Amino acid sequence: MPRFIEAEPRAQATLFPERIDDYIDDNNPVKAIEAFVDMLDLEGIGFQGMMPKGTGRPAYHPSTMLKLYMYGYLNRIQSTRRLERETGRNLELMWLLGRLHPDFKTIANFRRANGKAIQKVCSQFVRLCRKLDLFSQKLIAVDGSKFKANNNRDKNFTPAKVKRRVEEIEKSIGRYFARLDRVDKTEPTADDQAQKLDDKIASLKKEVERLKALEQEVLQHPDKQISLTDPDARSMRSRGTGIVGYNVQTAVDVQHHLIIAHEVTTQNTDRSQLFSMSNKAREEMGCEGLDVIADRGYYKGAEIKACEDAGITTYIPKTYTSGNRAKGLYVKSDFRYFKQEDVYRCPAGETLKWRMTTVEKGQNLHRYWSSNCQTCHLKAKCTPSKERRVTRWEHEGILDQVEKRLAREPEKMRIRSQTVEHPFGTLKHWMGATHFQMTRLEHVSTEMSLHVLAYNFKRVINILGVKVLIEAIEALILRFRRRLQLNKPFWAYSGHRCSHEI
Repeated sequence: MPRFIEAEPRAQATLFPERIDDYIDDNNPVKAIEAFVDMLDLEGIGFQGMMPKGTGRPAYHPSTMLKLYMYGYLNRIQSTRRLERETGRNLELMWLLGRLHPDFKTIANFRRANGKAIQKVCSQFVRLCRKLDLFSQKLIAVDGSKFKANNNRDKNFTPAKVKRRVEEIEKSIGRYFARLDRVDKTEPTADDQAQKLDDKIASLKKEVERLKALEQEVLQHPDKQISLTDPDARSMRSRGTGIVGYNVQTAVDVQHHLIIAHEVTTQNTDRSQLFSMSNKAREEMGCEGLDVIADRGYYKGAEIKACEDAGITTYIPKTYTSGNRAKGLYVKSDFRYFKQEDVYRCPAGETLKWRMTTVEKGQNLHRYWSSNCQTCHLKAKCTPSKERRVTRWEHEGILDQVEKRLAREPEKMRIRSQTVEHPFGTLKHWMGATHFQMTRLEHVSTEMSLHVLAYNFKRVINILGVKVLIEAIEALILRFRRRLQLNKPFWAYSGHRCSHEI
């Protein structure tokens, strides 16, 4: 006879194990969280509250709060109120925190007050990964993605958006006036309806006054944009209709897809982010040379030159901003440059000589053209102007080398897409539809660091396992103690020495 698995009666007495430790096995991630946090020099990193006050109510140790946040973000629990509830019902958190039960305000204040320190913890874990030889390939991919801020699109204003809303409201006012005239003509005694229309018109006029006052503030702002909920959030172009949010930059290891470096910016584009992200990743990896792959959104001559000068090899496809190709005209790539003669050769075989040098936006630009353009049989396919002028940046030879390098290794772009898309997709899935919950760039950066720390932590556990990770941490602690021949706990050493070892 078919039957179901039967549940135990709720009124039946149960003898639970006497120790809460019996519920947590050796492969539980909370044990890795505890091992990692206990190895950190929290005071050297910059956490507040390491020295408790002699009076007043005792405070929670920063290590307790950091463990709580690491567990929360590792398990997609970002809300401080949800974290408070979990401390009273989650067995893993009871084990991790020793049954401590901080309230949501205390939890929120810790994250708000220790933003810089939390970002350094994320960096410390990357250095731990380096010690574990997880960055054997000196190859990274850099990319940026737009993340939603805690700011509705209707709370973000630009001059065009304010103008459009004022026009829409004025049209609405005109329609209400027309309705009011019809009411007065057809129903002279309908005072209630007329009063409602008058109130609606008055309300819309006040909204127009508010928008016009707001327009003056928008025009006075440096980037002609204001966000009311999160003042640092910006309207950014994205797939679809765009979002109000932040541009998050990451440098990702191609071997294990670990996020080596990250930064939250308010820049709409990635053009000025290549060198800063590449250099930050190189410092975190502790290597001299580094290969960096990026998409054409990062293509900027000054950024590429800065990378090459610093020993960072770049793989970036060239971007073409000219619209000549769509018009059926020759583009710059159709003109071949000869370095020894310092001339260009056009598709018709004519020589374009150097004529002048100008300075634009701090860059020296050389101009080349030929005197035979007027009689050229291909002029209709080249330019409608008197002659075709070709501009060459003084360091364009570096850009030519980058183009040839990528042509020899085109598979690098496939590696890029396989590397950087995975972390962004995972993080956005974890964060949910709202993405960031905090406001202001400073706090949003802290929130992003917690997400990146949780992502890297889970990746390493998936790669090595909990036991191997804990053993590696204990081995580092033991080696550090032997080197210094001291008996103090690992986290008690100064921040400089601890960071150097990790």
